[in-house]
Amino acid sequence: MDRLLILGAGGFGKVVADIARQSGLYLEVAFLDDGTEGYKVLGKCKDYLEFADTGTAFYPAFGNNELRLQWIHQLQQNNLSVATLVHKKAYVSPTADIGEGVVVLPGAIVNTNTVVKAGSIINCNAVVDHDCVIEEGVHVCLNATVKAENQIPQYTKIEAGMVVENRSYPLKREE
Repeated sequence: MDRLLILGAGGFGKVVADIARQSGLYLEVAFLDDGTEGYKVLGKCKDYLEFADTGTAFYPAFGNNELRLQWIHQLQQNNLSVATLVHKKAYVSPTADIGEGVVVLPGAIVNTNTVVKAGSIINCNAVVDHDCVIEEGVHVCLNATVKAENQIPQYTKIEAGMVVENRSYPLKREE
């Protein structure tokens, strides 16, 4: 992709922009935002289709888990590319499955056989241990730890520094 358009130019949007710029994947990183004008704000979020082309990826940088996931689904329904960003100083196991629209921030660890579904955020220094399922639209905040074999429900926010003990949210086994 040549360009990343970030929907939302607030704090999380700026974090996403930093990761995108450092990745070297995009020639241009810019914003769409309804309330902010300024550097690299090209227009309003509602006008995103005007900016859609084959060289543009989008990322909805909203802290609200439900809103972020709604935007991801809307972008997907319009056959637009949704960025997935993993900071170069994060560790993601080669056996992990990272969904569309996931952001993994510096120092984060996503361990063996873990699934992180669409629109989730694994924040700075957060750890998601082996064999976990992080459902859509989850935010694992700064320095939080999700121990092994947990299935974190959709839209959950694991607050900064929290520890989710092993099997606190037991995995749903398919029969």
